Amino acid sequence: MCDKCKGKFYMTTAIAYTSGKPHIGNTYEIVLADSIARYKRLEGYDVFFQTGTDEHGQKIELKAQEAGISPKDYVDKVAAQVKDIWDMMNSSYDKFIRTTDTDHEKQVQRIFKKLYDQGDIYKGHYEGLYCTPCESFFTESQLVDGKCPDCGREVVPAKEEAYFFKMSKYADRLIEHINSHPEFIQPVSRKNEMMNNFLLPGLQDLCVSRTSFTWGIPVDFDSRHVVYVWLDALTNYITGIGYNCGGESTEQFQKDWPADLHLIGKDIIRFHTIYWPIFLMALDLPLPKQIFGHPWLLQGGEKMSKSKGNVIYADDMKELFGVDATRYFVLHEMPFENDGIITWELVVERFNSDLANILGNLVSRTISMSNKYFDGVVKRTGVSEEVDENLKEVAVSARDKIAQKMEGLRVADAITEVFNVFRRCNKYIDETMPWALAKEESKRERLSEVLYNLTEAITIGASLLSSFLPETAEKIVSQLNTSLRTFGELNRFGLYPDGNRVTEKPEILFARLDVKEIMPKVEAIREAQKKEFEAEQRALGLELPDEENAGDGNEEVIDIEAKDEITYEDFMKLQLQVGEIIACEEVPKSKKLLCSKVRIGSQVKQIVSGIKAHYTPQEMVGKKVMVLVNLKPAKLAGVLSEGMLLCAEDAKGELSLMVPEKKMPSGAEIS
Repeated sequence: MCDKCKGKFYMTTAIAYTSGKPHIGNTYEIVLADSIARYKRLEGYDVFFQTGTDEHGQKIELKAQEAGISPKDYVDKVAAQVKDIWDMMNSSYDKFIRTTDTDHEKQVQRIFKKLYDQGDIYKGHYEGLYCTPCESFFTESQLVDGKCPDCGREVVPAKEEAYFFKMSKYADRLIEHINSHPEFIQPVSRKNEMMNNFLLPGLQDLCVSRTSFTWGIPVDFDSRHVVYVWLDALTNYITGIGYNCGGESTEQFQKDWPADLHLIGKDIIRFHTIYWPIFLMALDLPLPKQIFGHPWLLQGGEKMSKSKGNVIYADDMKELFGVDATRYFVLHEMPFENDGIITWELVVERFNSDLANILGNLVSRTISMSNKYFDGVVKRTGVSEEVDENLKEVAVSARDKIAQKMEGLRVADAITEVFNVFRRCNKYIDETMPWALAKEESKRERLSEVLYNLTEAITIGASLLSSFLPETAEKIVSQLNTSLRTFGELNRFGLYPDGNRVTEKPEILFARLDVKEIMPKVEAIREAQKKEFEAEQRALGLELPDEENAGDGNEEVIDIEAKDEITYEDFMKLQLQVGEIIACEEVPKSKKLLCSKVRIGSQVKQIVSGIKAHYTPQEMVGKKVMVLVNLKPAKLAGVLSEGMLLCAEDAKGELSLMVPEKKMPSGAEIS
């Protein structure tokens, strides 16, 4: 499938933490990585693609206790579940590593001992605030609103004996590397965050062992300690390809290291761009070439919760839409840098508009016309017209446009370029009107040329699509009775075999969906999630949250100073509507302001709000909010604001956006 080998390309995902079943946001990463790996193979690289599971730590020990089984039995079950989902999504990884693998554990012990012997690790005591889900210690100043800065959960005071790594010893060297290798951390915003928030203020020594739990790799020279999660988990990237600490590493390690790409979620960017490079420096190993912190996929702007029944899992999406439709949505809808939004309704909309209409209908029409007019034979006649040239240009230029997008890891943009080929084919049908040509015998050779051009352009498009929707690409070329093109063939038009015959009856690639039929199935999924959550709570002896009657009558109340009375006519002057926040960013040089793009019906307004201390831009995107629409525009910090977002404020000055209680469309009037 690929041309002359361009060299090695070693890439990894973050290894999935085995605390539970991964949701669609977690699954997005493996699909994204798979599309990059497949594309690199298409380009001609010798790709080694590694993924796996992170299986140690206090959180897993507690989960296993709750389940009444051993930690190993617990992680065996979850790791199998993760692997099943990765396989279900047709991911083409070369190795699935588990941190409970014997060879990995052995190397982690050797690495720990080497770093201790050379003075990078020392024993001490740690006292601080600990977040169990993140398995991280924090100081008071690092907390956000008194909670974990990474996940927002509660932290607890903790003190224990521990080994520490001297991070500051390598900090200056890492800063120099980041400054001299601008491609090292991507996107650039992640680099700026790491430099300004962590490296430049000065690094604290890192806790690398624990004594308060036992589910971890033992420190072999001090049995009270287990290796702390990050020194264990991060080293999978080298142990998985044959690194041997203190011995001779494998040929694969010699060939593949350093990694060409670590693909990770933005929430663990600090561990991969600060801790991991410093560990490698201490081991005298080269640093990875690039670390890309991708954004998150958010469920309609709402936090996913099994108690609400709003968690979206890949297997549920696969049952309703199929594997490739699921792959298409998560790849196409995720921006390069900002968080993406997923809702069941939006998936149906994209399925129908892009997959069924633009692609599926195009393939079906083309094959059907070849069968109707020429008994399925696709033949060149040379009867060309000027309109053909633009179709050919769009088809053959797509390869290099996609290559440029993929080089920058702009996968969503690359898919858009692929679909531009299919869009151009549909336009070509409208321009050439094959059904009209078929009515005139004198136009028969022209009709044959038109159908040949369509078949050839679709073949090119399918070959370009193969990295992203591999099953669909194979189905398309199978129906066209041809094969996927190599990278070197994708900028040439006219390679489809002259006189070839397409399939007699086209397979429907994506049948249009009715959202009214999908949503009852979604409701069934939600109810099943709620019941599963309730069963888990009961098994643990925990009370169920009473979501409908959350208030107990004893909540804090606030009285504010009364304003002058207004008339009904005064109120009617206010235009209040529901708006959907579709984009949000910080206002430069402002400590308080966020700038939101708010869709209100068919229009989009820019609204500046002083809520930066209460919401991040990522939290804002996707929210349905109440908007004062007809407020006179004004400039705040030099930025135009065209309305106002309505908020409630408590006695402590905490703000909460006013949101509709029930699902409401953007533009709905508030009265």
